[in-house]
Amino acid sequence: MNDFCPVQRDPAPEWYGRLHVRTADLSPASWLTERTLGHAAMGTVAGVAAPGFAAYARILHPASLGEQPVRWSTVAAAHGTRVTPTTRWHEVIGLDQDCLNRSDHGLPGVWDEDPGEGPTPPDVARALIPALGRHTRTPERCWFGLWCGYGRWEFDGIPTFATPGRDEVLLAGTLTDAVSPPALDEFAELPDLWWPEDRAWCVGSDVDLTSTYVGGSPRLIPELLSDPELEAHPVAAGDPVG
Repeated sequence: MNDFCPVQRDPAPEWYGRLHVRTADLSPASWLTERTLGHAAMGTVAGVAAPGFAAYARILHPASLGEQPVRWSTVAAAHGTRVTPTTRWHEVIGLDQDCLNRSDHGLPGVWDEDPGEGPTPPDVARALIPALGRHTRTPERCWFGLWCGYGRWEFDGIPTFATPGRDEVLLAGTLTDAVSPPALDEFAELPDLWWPEDRAWCVGSDVDLTSTYVGGSPRLIPELLSDPELEAHPVAAGDPVG
């Protein structure tokens, strides 16, 4: 006999924060689903942030110390390691990847909490929005993908579109609406994917990642790399994600 009790989920909302949940016409996402086999494989930058862009950036989710953000470079300096465009967090802190779930790691006075895995953290998202808005003609009409596997809402009856390894619910709103889901629930995840109607760029993240990836123009990406509010590195479409 199976005594496991299924987790009770809330019905899928019509509005996810200020983002409208689309229940018909997923054509705005068709450009993401019509990918050449192998061109944007799961586990690569283009598999997360969409293929076809001239340049890409990796935005690192910060670690923290007493709820204050801490850069990977600060942690690396304290541990005697270094951060490259493809470095993973466990390499920064000098642990084997299988040890990351330990509860006793950290470095007093430097960091005490790992970078958040999952969609772009709200503070990072808010730092991204001004530059993204300057590099699209359609900031008032944007599209978003939310992985249907997040456990809080029951999305089984909502149509989805496929990306490498994930099925996404389509949402619609303005660029600034990207950070509104916590208004629905303080623990609500931000969308995994964002792109404007003119497809000038694409922001991608994933439930298993501690980084956000952005594909865009040769003007946008250098702006992100030089933004003092972001810890960013240039990457290529085929680079592995971390």
